[in-house]
Amino acid sequence: MKNEYTTLLSQCESIISQEDKALETLLTEICTLLQKEVKHYDWVGFYFADHMAQTLHLKAFAGIPTDHTEIPFGKGICGQVAVSNENFIVEDVTAQDNYIACDIQVKSEIVIPLFVDKINVGQIDIDSNIKNAFSQEDATFLEQLNARIADILF
Repeated sequence: MKNEYTTLLSQCESIISQEDKALETLLTEICTLLQKEVKHYDWVGFYFADHMAQTLHLKAFAGIPTDHTEIPFGKGICGQVAVSNENFIVEDVTAQDNYIACDIQVKSEIVIPLFVDKINVGQIDIDSNIKNAFSQEDATFLEQLNARIADILF
């Protein structure tokens, strides 16, 4: 993992360790840090699953506000990850039939599921205004971040 991501992971762990703050506050701080520090992270958000309703709900984000605060399972990239339980890197959002456009500037997206006890409870969703912005290094970093966040969820 690039040194930049190792440093960011450490900074995120410091945020997570603040036990006196609400989860939503901690997640918002992480979103803000990632959006500020990683030049190709233009929008960063966490969605959490309501398995009974089969919907995802936006809990925290940094970037342009979105109307997509609730997403049905299966719809868009996030909804597909809620069903597949697999990472999804989209090099060019215009090539995706099942893409939900939040901002016309977005060119690529990465969504990494967040597991607690092997159950997909949510995901981190990142948009970039650059095509093909995300690499396997981004995915590895975000998997590690989600594993740290899962530790504070339960």
